[in-house]
Amino acid sequence: MAEYGKYESVILDIPAERVLRITLNRPDKRNALNNQLRGELFDALETGDRDDDVSVMIVRGAGKCFSAGYDLTADLFTGQPFYTASGMANWPRHVTEGCFRIWDMAKPVIAQVHGYCLAGGSELAASCDLIYVSENAQIGYPPVRSISPPDNQFFPWVVGMRRAMEMMLTGDAITGEQAVEYGFANRCFPLDQLEEQVLQMAARVAKVPSDLQQINKRAVHRQMDAMGIRAGIRAGTEMQMLASLTESTQAYVKEIRKGLTAALDKRDQQFGDYRTKAD
Repeated sequence: MAEYGKYESVILDIPAERVLRITLNRPDKRNALNNQLRGELFDALETGDRDDDVSVMIVRGAGKCFSAGYDLTADLFTGQPFYTASGMANWPRHVTEGCFRIWDMAKPVIAQVHGYCLAGGSELAASCDLIYVSENAQIGYPPVRSISPPDNQFFPWVVGMRRAMEMMLTGDAITGEQAVEYGFANRCFPLDQLEEQVLQMAARVAKVPSDLQQINKRAVHRQMDAMGIRAGIRAGTEMQMLASLTESTQAYVKEIRKGLTAALDKRDQQFGDYRTKAD
């Protein structure tokens, strides 16, 4: 067994033979992704990728959701978990590089998604090789309503232009069942069955020898590379940076600094969804 770090924001366990499970552990913050959590997640994933006792890894969230996105109350530019060149568009370039770090690992990575999977949370899930979701999942990118398009422009690649356009022009979320129908996720299960079903699939994936599995995984990615996915997603980082210069975005950032909760509620209330949805 490889030597893993001592983590505060993620929890590791071995729920089945040759399966490493990483749990995002900020449930009181809806597993918002700050640099400490991201650093620990990448360290665990990279250690697992080198661990001869691990064949497949699972990423899931503690509490009521997978992840509601990046922590907008944190300084995301200081202490980034891996080096990204500074300057304009540092943050979207950093996010994109992180997603491709997961993409390029030898071991398959499975996203186990329940509840909110929003903004940066959806980018994290999309970078995994397999995605299994619960029926109660809400997957979307609400920041398009007030800040910018995604840092990582994966939606057109995985759900197609028309569905991606609708999501990008409204910020609306899709359900777990829609995520499968659209091609974002592999399969959808009732919440109380999700963990068991993910472990069953992880065990099946782990049966294939890792030296062969890394080639199986890479073979699929190479086809996506040939279609231009890396160039397209990297080009999208410039669009995200340009959005930050608009008057609307700069005004909303001022609202966030006054109070994040109030700013998010104001953003979503007119749409009647996410936390502002009437019971």
